[in-house]
Amino acid sequence: MAFRKNATYSQRPNHAARAAHAKGERLFRNYDTTAIQPKRNPLHAVFAIAALVVVVAVVGYLVFTLVGLLNGGGSSLLAEGQEATVVVAEGEGAQAIGKSLAEAGLVGSAKAFTDVVNDRGAAASLKPGTYVLEGGMSLDDIVKRLVEGPVAARVTIPEGITLKAAAAMVEEATKGQITAADFTSAASDASVYAADYPFLADAGTNTLEGFLFPKTYDFTPTTTATDLVRAMLDQFKAETAGLSLAYAQSRGLSLYDVVKLAAIIEKESDDAHRATVASVFYNRLAEGMRLQSDATVAYFAGHDPTPADVATAHPYNTYTVDGLTPTPICSPGLEALKAACEPETTKYKYFYFAPDASGTMQYFFSETFEEHEATYS
Repeated sequence: MAFRKNATYSQRPNHAARAAHAKGERLFRNYDTTAIQPKRNPLHAVFAIAALVVVVAVVGYLVFTLVGLLNGGGSSLLAEGQEATVVVAEGEGAQAIGKSLAEAGLVGSAKAFTDVVNDRGAAASLKPGTYVLEGGMSLDDIVKRLVEGPVAARVTIPEGITLKAAAAMVEEATKGQITAADFTSAASDASVYAADYPFLADAGTNTLEGFLFPKTYDFTPTTTATDLVRAMLDQFKAETAGLSLAYAQSRGLSLYDVVKLAAIIEKESDDAHRATVASVFYNRLAEGMRLQSDATVAYFAGHDPTPADVATAHPYNTYTVDGLTPTPICSPGLEALKAACEPETTKYKYFYFAPDASGTMQYFFSETFEEHEATYS
């Protein structure tokens, strides 16, 4: 029932009128006023909050974009491994370089780059030139590259290469900036680097054969032979950080021994058979058998072994000498090193490989010499 808020009565109401009015006043005061309020739709509040969130997000995005543009950003970062070319002009400052880097997607903003440059005091050391940089590089690495100067040459050291062959490749790639003699000399004594690279402790004064990790390396106009050697040792350290020596050590092998064995595995196997070939050599070592690896003979002979080479007494001839070679015979890749650390479990003591009619290399493994002879023949 509707309630009349304004009652009509005379200026001097009688008792009955005053009583009625007072009753109405009490009724009005005690009346639940919420009952006559319009009902609120709960969706209205949801829509309002959503609209507010959208407005805040749009404003934030516009501010972020504006700041990015002012700082030389605005581009999404390159994925790791993707490359971008950046040209640094003569006399170009850190702010302009940072803007180019940001536009190429190599840094988040020019300011982030200039902050690192200023922190390192490198503003006056950034060198002009053309740079090929990879996504995922840290700001420190980018600044370091710009301080070193643009890449003058690049060389890819393949798995299984010898120190001598690597030296020749370096000389050719750098057009004599680093000669084969310079590189060989820089890698001639492992003890020179042992303080910085503890994994060289057992290598003594031997060469760095085996530790010059196969990878692609860049050269700047100022790169020296020692710089390159250290880069290769840094790569070895990084690549092998996750390897476990537990199995090898349980069989009496040191890290240096693992590298020696991995070098032989690298030369004697392919991608599909490394762990199986590794098991053969471990089984032969356990039995006190000679490794009898043609690869070790080829190392000192310089060519595919002949019967005369196999019969030659030589420290690297595993047909005539027990155990592993005195030093690694090449630079093994990571997969060969993994196989030397985690060989397959087999009873094989013999193997050989030969191409089939299609030219595909086939591997044959045997537990006994009689089986080996039957398979080989």
